[in-house]
Amino acid sequence: GKYFGTDGVRGVAGADLTCELAMKIGRGAAAVLTGSTGTVAHPVGKDTRQSGDMLEAALTAGLCSVGADVEKLGRSANARLAYLVGKYNADAGIVI
Repeated sequence: GKYFGTDGVRGVAGADLTCELAMKIGRGAAAVLTGSTGTVAHPVGKDTRQSGDMLEAALTAGLCSVGADVEKLGRSANARLAYLVGKYNADAGIVI
């Protein structure tokens, strides 16, 4: 309840949204999604905000640290990400 709302995790990059928090979110998301089945692809898309690269790197590190495969999409609209989750047969998509 502290970080997740109806629109995902919100806050000020570098203050509320730190690299440490992004890594924890990545590890937690991958652990829940992969379970005992091994690796899973997670398309990650982002917008043009300057903090996107920092958060993407930390989130990706957290996902990979527990065995997830990550397909980084760069700048991507939400609708494109939703399409690519299906195309890659991924378990989830993450928008930064």
